[in-house]
Amino acid sequence: MENALLVGLSRQTALERQLDVIANNIANVNTTGYKADKTLFEQYLNTPAREDNFVGGDRRVSFVQDRGTYRDMTEGAAELTKNPLDIAISGSAFLAVQTAGGERYTRDGGLQINPQGQLVTAAGNQVLGANGPIAFQQTDHDISITPDGTITVIQGNDRVDSVRGKLRLVSFTNAQKMLKEGLNLYTAGDAGTPQPDIKSTVQQGYIEKSNVNAVAEMSQMMEVSRTYAAVANMMNQQAELQKTAIQQLADVPA
Repeated sequence: MENALLVGLSRQTALERQLDVIANNIANVNTTGYKADKTLFEQYLNTPAREDNFVGGDRRVSFVQDRGTYRDMTEGAAELTKNPLDIAISGSAFLAVQTAGGERYTRDGGLQINPQGQLVTAAGNQVLGANGPIAFQQTDHDISITPDGTITVIQGNDRVDSVRGKLRLVSFTNAQKMLKEGLNLYTAGDAGTPQPDIKSTVQQGYIEKSNVNAVAEMSQMMEVSRTYAAVANMMNQQAELQKTAIQQLADVPA
């Protein structure tokens, strides 16, 4: 009976972790470029029973162990905004941005121009080009971004195209090892050194939506909640069974 309670507790711990991950995904269903997290669990076998009257599989007790999470790196749907500063990345690349903590990476293509004329993310981080931060002049207009990330403008009234920079698109050998930092940013972590990505392209006037399937996540949340309640009920029954056994043993005449 003790084993049943311990196995149930391990399952509830895993379900609680899974519920946290699902809740975070749902909270970011409208976050531009967000990549959903998924949970991984594994069977953990404790030390075999020591008595010889347990045979075969009965000698083992299986627990649930939180193995970790992995990131769903599939692309979210591209949504048309018609904003010339918005971009959606097609491919595995990330935008390189400059933050107070150093260089970071994001898929959030909802870009803006700050009062200093610099191209920044919605969080205010400078977007990096091949030669550093990208800046515009006050007379620039008709901004155009080509699929390879080259940014051109019409300057003043002379109708002459001027290049303001080229978006620095980078990718990693193992993007799963990148670390989420918050504010839709990633650090390289153990993913390796960022490498220039010439295969990915950008779409001007679009943003990449979150790849979270809200309906599937809500359904999974309800399933996890029901499973948690079922395990709690089983543990209560085992506790009552143990209590009854102890009471009956206490009533046995000496």
